Amino acid sequence: MGSSIIQKIGQIAVPIKNVESAIEFYKEVLGLTLLFQTENMAFFDCNGQRLLLSIPEKDEFANSSSVIYFQVEDIKKSVEKLIEKGVSFIDQPHVVAKMENTETWMTFFKDTEGNTHALMCEVQI
Repeated sequence: MGSSIIQKIGQIAVPIKNVESAIEFYKEVLGLTLLFQTENMAFFDCNGQRLLLSIPEKDEFANSSSVIYFQVEDIKKSVEKLIEKGVSFIDQPHVVAKMENTETWMTFFKDTEGNTHALMCEVQI
């Protein structure tokens, strides 16, 4: 078989409306590392994956982003900490899949820009 043209994901873009409030949420609330920012964009590091928050240049890119699943070590403790920081969750942590000795847990939340994201955790049982 031939090699894939795609090597890896270079960055994930999330549309935003307000750079400063988005930076505060992703940096102060979620705890991601801000790499740098411009007038209309902010770049974060998420354990080696670059996350771009950007005010869309065209209306066609202003729709909500894909759901980003942020992996955490302990989903219940992570939810408690984020609720203390004002994050609104759409649901409670729950099991979405059981595979042999592993349960996959998820819970969904909204960022300050209206995008839906999730926390996920894989638990050995």
